[in-house]
Amino acid sequence: MRFIETSEKTVEQVMKDLQDRVKANAFGVLNIHDLKATLKNKGFDLTNECYVLDVCNPRQAIHVLTQDIGMNVALPCRVSVYDEGGKTRIAMIKPTAMLNALSDSAELAEVAKEVEAILIKIIREAK
Repeated sequence: MRFIETSEKTVEQVMKDLQDRVKANAFGVLNIHDLKATLKNKGFDLTNECYVLDVCNPRQAIHVLTQDIGMNVALPCRVSVYDEGGKTRIAMIKPTAMLNALSDSAELAEVAKEVEAILIKIIREAK
């Protein structure tokens, strides 16, 4: 259900490259969640760097939402960048797996397949 790539780059460099690749592939970054900073502000220490990017392709999102507004629970897609054991990881939940758990629509399955292929491409380009 998860797709994970490992990079030799720093978390900071992957974050920059990932945002560049997202934009180059007609997606956008809606939000960036810095989980380490958020938890620190709540009084908890996370030793790992950990960012979650909400990414979206508006054309695909409107297609999904007009077919099934209830699929809003699966949007936007989330891509995480974190350090683990001295390595930088880039991960996401596969859109095909998520959609399969939420809908039996063949049309939406095709959209999920397209989005997943592009997100894998983006992650691999950024790593």
